[in-house]
Order: sequence, then structure tokens, then C-alpha cells
Amino acid sequence: MKIRYDRDTCIGMFQCVDEWEAFEKNLDAGKADLVGAEEVEEDVFELEVPEDAEFDAKFAARVCPVDAIELYDDDGEQVV
Repeated sequence: MKIRYDRDTCIGMFQCVDEWEAFEKNLDAGKADLVGAEEVEEDVFELEVPEDAEFDAKFAARVCPVDAIELYDDDGEQVV
């Protein structure tokens, strides 16, 4: 499973931070950071989700009020 995070879309509610430890508050920027992610486009980050973290990653994506977080299964199908 892969998570894709559009940091430009993020409005800094930090709900994802409460759901999954891979997200951290960046108070200087007023946005969350996805720790260990690779920037694949300007302000768009991707990270392979460890199998034991899939549940938390799904919750992080679902609680984002601006849909800045998407999850894709191993076949590339969007699941959240």
C-alpha cells in the first residue's frame, strides 16, 4: 500500500497526526509532514505504508478535511 500526500492542499488541522505517527506537526509551515516520504512532484509526497500501519494510514487519510491524503493498494487502485 502506498500513501500520497499533497502538502500544498493541507490546511494544518493536524488530524492525520492524531491518527498515524508517520505524520508530524510542522508548526513553522502550518502543515503536516509525512516523515520519510519521497517528494514525487512539487509538494506531493509518497511513502510505502508498512503492513502493520495500514489501518492507521487509512484513518489518517479519512480524517483529512481537505482530502490531501490518498491511499493506493498494490495494484494502484485508490482505496481512500
